[in-house]
Amino acid sequence: MSKRLFSMVGGLALTLGIGGSALAQDSQTKTIVTTQTTKSVQHADGSWTVIEYPADKEVIINLNPSNVTTSAQGTAKVIRMGGQTAINLNLSGLTDVNGLNLYAVDPWNKVTLLGPVTVNNGVAAHSFTTPLDRFMLVLSPEANLTAIGPNTTVAFRSVVPQGFAVVPVSYSGPKDGMPIGDKLSAIATTGATSVYNVPMLGIPSFRVDKHTKIKVDFSGELRGAHANAFIKPLPSGVTQLKMRFHELKTVPLNTRLVAWTVSPDNNYVRLGQIVNGGLRNEAEVAGETAMRDFGLFVTVENADESPAPTGAIIGTITR
Repeated sequence: MSKRLFSMVGGLALTLGIGGSALAQDSQTKTIVTTQTTKSVQHADGSWTVIEYPADKEVIINLNPSNVTTSAQGTAKVIRMGGQTAINLNLSGLTDVNGLNLYAVDPWNKVTLLGPVTVNNGVAAHSFTTPLDRFMLVLSPEANLTAIGPNTTVAFRSVVPQGFAVVPVSYSGPKDGMPIGDKLSAIATTGATSVYNVPMLGIPSFRVDKHTKIKVDFSGELRGAHANAFIKPLPSGVTQLKMRFHELKTVPLNTRLVAWTVSPDNNYVRLGQIVNGGLRNEAEVAGETAMRDFGLFVTVENADESPAPTGAIIGTITR
């Protein structure tokens, strides 16, 4: 199975005909019509590019130049190991710049100065470390930045690499003080031809210790069936998940429906599965995850325990 960034700490449950009256209390109900999406993983204007860096994996970041000569280019090699993230910076083509400052910007738009960058003959190569694991990189001639805004002078800004999702702007909002952010997407390829575009749910924006209910209608030959997802973030950081399937009598016999979670860097974990034997109309799968954010979707699968989704997506949970 793909390397698990999800920590599944709960067992899977499969139950039949469970009523939802107790669980639905304090729930928010939303109806979603499933559609395929090709939304970019990066903000359209590229202004907010915070991502979460995976452990023990080198990620190459392109740096988008602005307010500098058109020949300017930049990259950064980033690797998170243990409690530190190393950043190896390389710039070239800076014919009109003598020095810059490198900043890391976290999801709360807090700016941390990593250090000055000296440019010699248009070239700079420096190494830095930070304890942060979620940030974007910004290079600026300004030496005392406290936040990144539309009027900030930026020479370079990190670009979201392929397959990563933007961590949303967070702030203390009305939902029990939890951060509120934008909708995201994670794009991954499994096998030779299967491509999945799954939206991240923005779990930090959910109410803590409360169930949020989201309905998803299935597509294709399973049209008419649907599921309700119940999502409950706990104060400990673990998120409880339950998915109840309804109208299973409309589903072809022996159809295997699998609920999956996916991390922003495209690692999949099976939440659970049901097989329609024709004798039930409702069923449930349940589990828990310690991931900060994730996507949730349902596929039709042939294999009993495939390590990653290979079948067609028939329902994607969005907000």
